[in-house]
Amino acid sequence: MNQLIRRLAVFSVAIGSIALLLSMFLSVGDVVGTQMGQPVPGALEFTESTMVLVVFGGIAWAQIRRSHIRVELVYLQVGPRMRSAMDIIASIAGILFFGLIIWQGAVEALYSWQIQEATSGLLRFPLWPARWILVFGSTMMVLQLLLDLWYDLTHFGNPHPVEFG
Repeated sequence: MNQLIRRLAVFSVAIGSIALLLSMFLSVGDVVGTQMGQPVPGALEFTESTMVLVVFGGIAWAQIRRSHIRVELVYLQVGPRMRSAMDIIASIAGILFFGLIIWQGAVEALYSWQIQEATSGLLRFPLWPARWILVFGSTMMVLQLLLDLWYDLTHFGNPHPVEFG
């Protein structure tokens, strides 16, 4: 399970990186085009949708690396058992938080897909794919949090091995 989540997370980060690069080029083209009187149609809509992919595509990878923001002022001053307890509490809170996002995100994504929700403007850009990406990224995050919680419970007081590669 760990390897599957890791591979999906790396794939999501790669797709998000490509989307960010495309969004950057499209935005530059739109700015230059606007100055010349010919803006790129749909640039804003594409950029908005790709931001969901960038954020929720990379959130599980950040958790795999344990790179999310924490208050290390306190965390680094306590012993390994207290760190494990703090990690367990953070994982449970994250599971609850992202579980709610999955639940409500799935409701919204399904509704958006049923009504074929799209942006209004020169180009009608569908909104439902971004909503499903949010659900997918949040699901990956919850699965990784569950793995981290299991590790922290079974290795209480031992540091979590973090791979940077």
